[in-house]
Amino acid sequence: MSTEIHGYCDPRFENVRDVLAASIESGADLGASFAATVDGETVVNLWGGHQDEAKQRPWEENTITNVYSTTKTMSFLCALLLADRGELDFDAPVAQYWPEFAQNGKAEVKVWHVMNHAAGLSGLEVRVSEAELYDWDKITGLLAAQKPWWTPGSATGYHAITQGFLIGEIVRRISGQSIGEFFQTEIARPLQADFFIGVPLSEFPRISDLVPPNSKGRLEVAGDADSVRVKTFRSPATNALASRTADWRRAEIPAANGHGNARSVAKIHAILACGGEANGIRLMSPETAASVMQSRISGEDLVLNVPMSFGLGFGILKPQVCSWGGWGGSLVIIDQEARSSIAYVMNKMHPGLMGDTRSGTLATAFYRSLKG
Repeated sequence: MSTEIHGYCDPRFENVRDVLAASIESGADLGASFAATVDGETVVNLWGGHQDEAKQRPWEENTITNVYSTTKTMSFLCALLLADRGELDFDAPVAQYWPEFAQNGKAEVKVWHVMNHAAGLSGLEVRVSEAELYDWDKITGLLAAQKPWWTPGSATGYHAITQGFLIGEIVRRISGQSIGEFFQTEIARPLQADFFIGVPLSEFPRISDLVPPNSKGRLEVAGDADSVRVKTFRSPATNALASRTADWRRAEIPAANGHGNARSVAKIHAILACGGEANGIRLMSPETAASVMQSRISGEDLVLNVPMSFGLGFGILKPQVCSWGGWGGSLVIIDQEARSSIAYVMNKMHPGLMGDTRSGTLATAFYRSLKG
């Protein structure tokens, strides 16, 4: 096999290196990174391929890229941190922290509804431009004024873009910082994790461009124009080509525009995998870390059209294992039973929102070695 995979891999996980190499060799991946931790220690940190379609820029150790909805997991951690400190109550009304949110029948919408896509605000009634999407006050003002599309707490409907603004405004009202600032100050810097919600200009040269699944870069969703699913993706609309612009990269869109690599994603989530503490740094109590695995709502999601079970933000795969991923294929899995976290970050996007075989094959290879 001619594809060279760089980085460190504990000898017992060498099969993971082979799987990543095969994925790039076959063309399924263009450039990618995969990382895993066990007991807080990084046991896999691999990367390979290229940052661009022309294959002129190799994917390097510190290459970062837009991970789309894997960003949501970072916003979950910000909320969990505030809850652990006693500053946020997931069972309290959102309006307790954000009074304007009580408009239009939302006085009793709870924080956990927002965390779990159950607030009835999966999209916007009004259409917003790309420039308006970068205007925090504009988007949060629209969400505060809008009437829910279904009874909050009765069902989930994937809040593809809006969830990050909702969580982010709660974080801002409590902390006085934007969620990007809070995340950097309280999570990324203490953990020395290379991840951003709102990328500084100085980091732009190492961003790998996403290669969308179609030439127009749009997320295409079919169905009844008045359905929750179609309305969710109609506004705010999503176009992967926007991720290549400076305005997108600088903005804070906490459900979609986080930038990092597999090493940083796995390192951050080692905290949850290990009961709130990893590498000598405790961010939250064991009880708060365990709370992400306790299902609060389950059923057929109104947007994804598949059965889902949500703890606090994360989708529950099985007892003590939760996960989330991003449009195009990025993925993180947190396993509290095995005290492990795994992450996959790539630049060649596959269609769909629920992952694909690339991350699944890598995860299977990791677990086979972990349990073998």
